[in-house]
Amino acid sequence: MPQLDFGNPLMIAQIVWLFIIFGVLYFVLSAYALPRVAEVLEDRRRRIEGDLEAAQAAKAEADAAIAAHREATARARAEAQAAIASAMQQAQAEATTRADALAARLAGQIDAAEMRIAAARDAAMGALRQVSTETAEALLQRLTGEADPAAIGAAVDRALAARGQA
Repeated sequence: MPQLDFGNPLMIAQIVWLFIIFGVLYFVLSAYALPRVAEVLEDRRRRIEGDLEAAQAAKAEADAAIAAHREATARARAEAQAAIASAMQQAQAEATTRADALAARLAGQIDAAEMRIAAARDAAMGALRQVSTETAEALLQRLTGEADPAAIGAAVDRALAARGQA
């Protein structure tokens, strides 16, 4: 290999210049370029860590906001359920009150109707006694020509009592 011909006197000069150039390049890189690269990397690491911390803080805030939202939703749901239950109880109480008032009014109307029915029945029974007595008197008067009102009244009373209507 001609590149590695160490017997060539130019080869030693090339190796010396290689070490000199390599040394200067190493010095320049280690003194100027590499610290700048290290500084950029360190700045980038700090920025990433800051961003991660900010993201964790934002996540903690979001979690707290979600928990507060869930708590507020649960509280609102409980209040709504309580309001619905209260409204249902109030509506049931009003319905019960109205039903009781209606039942009392209907009971009063039923009592009044029963009293009117009883009065009408009593009037009808009184009229039945009178009609029966007059009819029997008229029949006896036509058939026999004479009628005893006291005897006819007693007979009608006995007939009505036998039927349980007296």
